[in-house]
Amino acid sequence: MNPLLYHTLFLDRDGVINERLPGDYVAQWSEFQFTPRALEALAFFANHFQYIIVVTNQQGIGKGQMSETQLAEIHQKMIQEIVVAGGRIDAIYHCPDLSSVPNNCRKPAPAMALKAQADFPAIDFQTSIMVGDSVSDLEFGQNLGMYTVLIEGKNDELDKLERALANRLQIRQRFASLWGFAEYCQTSNLNL
Repeated sequence: MNPLLYHTLFLDRDGVINERLPGDYVAQWSEFQFTPRALEALAFFANHFQYIIVVTNQQGIGKGQMSETQLAEIHQKMIQEIVVAGGRIDAIYHCPDLSSVPNNCRKPAPAMALKAQADFPAIDFQTSIMVGDSVSDLEFGQNLGMYTVLIEGKNDELDKLERALANRLQIRQRFASLWGFAEYCQTSNLNL
């Protein structure tokens, strides 16, 4: 991977940085568990991307299962552990909206990416990568012209993924984990 070609790494959170709780929400730090070797991956990416941005749908807030304060505490502790491990997160954007709310900010809507670009004007979506584990993550990236990377494992979305692929969703790369993507970037002589 040539880091000069890609300046911004957009990451989903649940299922990519931390383990998902299928059918539930990570509502407190004791429920947060990094995916295997995610901290190593983030340390590697810190040296290869100008910006590392987390974009995460968090409708648990909209459902009243956690508060904005609880989410902020989780993210503060997550960032602290990432920094201790040699990585960094430049910003986190979340959407608390319910999926049923019209015109919500949830991925695949571009709202969180546009907010990131407003805060970091050097972000160019054409030189950005979106890494996620859901169809909405990949649609979010593709709609903005990003290079899309799927982290596999969201088994409850396999049918939805196959339908989306049949309807022109493009996945540029697939990996079992964030670490798998980092390892590919470390060892590949190919430009993404």
